[in-house]
Amino acid sequence: MFEILTQKLGSIFSSLGNKGRLSEKEIDDALRQIRLALLEADVNFKVVKSFLADVREKALDTKILESLTPVHQIVKIVNEELINVLGKEVSHLKAAAHPPSIVMLVGLQGAGKTTTAAKLAANLKQSNHMVLLVAADTRRPAAIDQLKVLGQQLDIPVYSEDIKSDPVKICNNAVKKADDLAATWVIIDTQGRLHIDEILMHELVAIKNKVKPTEILLVADSMTGQDAVMISEEFNKSLGLTGLILTKLDGDARGGAALSIRAVTGIPIKFIGVGEKASALEAFYPDRLASRILGMGDVLTLIEKAEKTFDKKQMEQLESKIRKSEFDLEDLLWQLRQIKKMGSFGQLVEMIPGFSKITKGVSEKESLDRTRRVEAIILSMTSEERRNPEIINGSRKRRIARGSGTSPNDINQLLNQFYSIQKMTKMIAKGKMPRNFTDMIGR
Repeated sequence: MFEILTQKLGSIFSSLGNKGRLSEKEIDDALRQIRLALLEADVNFKVVKSFLADVREKALDTKILESLTPVHQIVKIVNEELINVLGKEVSHLKAAAHPPSIVMLVGLQGAGKTTTAAKLAANLKQSNHMVLLVAADTRRPAAIDQLKVLGQQLDIPVYSEDIKSDPVKICNNAVKKADDLAATWVIIDTQGRLHIDEILMHELVAIKNKVKPTEILLVADSMTGQDAVMISEEFNKSLGLTGLILTKLDGDARGGAALSIRAVTGIPIKFIGVGEKASALEAFYPDRLASRILGMGDVLTLIEKAEKTFDKKQMEQLESKIRKSEFDLEDLLWQLRQIKKMGSFGQLVEMIPGFSKITKGVSEKESLDRTRRVEAIILSMTSEERRNPEIINGSRKRRIARGSGTSPNDINQLLNQFYSIQKMTKMIAKGKMPRNFTDMIGR
């Protein structure tokens, strides 16, 4: 996510950091480089122009220029202005005064409406809401079957009718069904087109007028860049959008749509899609995304993912073991398995401050292979060896290597990494923090 832009901004700030105090010319030179980086990331030209004007005005403040650490102040300014561009305030779903609350998802074909409908339903279900999904995309036959399969997988009811049925009637009947089910939220998956046309808009307006949705959310593919911005404007003119869901952001190395769409359209981004799993839909926080773009991590989202994934009782037991300096290889194995449930390695890494630089060049496949190798090694150990790795001598290493399909050198690397982690947990237990985070992962 935003890999290209993050790398370029990091290089610009690193260069500024080597200069000490900064002159007006040096700041202007840096802003020109930032301008190029933003334009190459497909950010709207007007947004770039306004953004840089605001950054320059604040960066040329005498206090900044005379500061002993001006680059830190400039990074802070850029971060603040990025937050402003992304929308500043968090925009949550608004519930109706009387249930059910109705969410109408609109967008072009290929943006990911159907999968997003299921993800949003799963998100609401996790907050203890009763959700009804509505298959109103009668133009694409596979969409109805796809939504039924997703609903079955998530144990969420799906309302559908014959493919020849009128979508407006389907939606109206679905709302009545929601009352019978005592559903608190109804999510309507509407039809899309390869491009915007009068027939599509006429149908969507008819659905809107009939069921009066609480939210009308456009599902837009972030990888289409400025096309996503133009599409948003067109849908907004006819429907009056209440929010946006940007999909495929995990595969968008540029980020032009995310950085332009709110500033150009004024429509708030409510969710971002960051993967294929049902859990890969995140509430949108402008400050958190700005932090990720600048390579500063997103610890709050990481914590929220952990809270949803980790078993509370096991986490309390693990915390107790860390406090008593009893962390062993059994605990490491459990942690690895839990982390795998949280999402892709690349997404988790970019949430941890500084880790994206340390793990630069490590592919998703390489990280998964490493994790599987570590699991295989630990599983080839006896219970006693996992609890007391100090007893693992040369002959034990050879046996473990044979059992895991690895080499004694792989065993040595794992043990060295484990001792580093164990050392760090002891420091944390004593109320200290390590000087850097590189000991937390294998070098």
